Amino acid sequence: MITSSNNPILIIASRFLTPFIQLFALYVIVHGHYGPGGGFQGGGILAASIILLRLSLGTEKSEKVFRRTWGIPLGFFGALVFFSIGLLTMLFGGNFLEFDELGLLGFNKVGSHFYGILLIEIGVGIAVMSTIVSIFDNLSGELDGD
Repeated sequence: MITSSNNPILIIASRFLTPFIQLFALYVIVHGHYGPGGGFQGGGILAASIILLRLSLGTEKSEKVFRRTWGIPLGFFGALVFFSIGLLTMLFGGNFLEFDELGLLGFNKVGSHFYGILLIEIGVGIAVMSTIVSIFDNLSGELDGD
């Protein structure tokens, strides 16, 4: 179990910076198809913010943000979102992740690309974030049945 740091400056700084780091990660995920970034980078930034809390506050307090048991199920959910969008485009007659086929749901061509890519980026961000945090928890011995 990771214990809380005794340094008040580290605790205050990590509590102050974490919401801004997470907000920036959400920006990277949402605007990933317009510029650099996307689900993978945003998921890595989200994971870094959670790991920062794990290291500075300790396991018990940081579990208020992200529980140790959420890692694998959320990783599966993120991958499922990605796969579901691809499968949906195939069911409508297109190729895997061919967003033009999402127009059958009532979107125009621009809307189908926008919402399709946004959902893909969100799914990838969730999968990457939860997988990185799960790897950290496993390497730090956090899931050994405390």
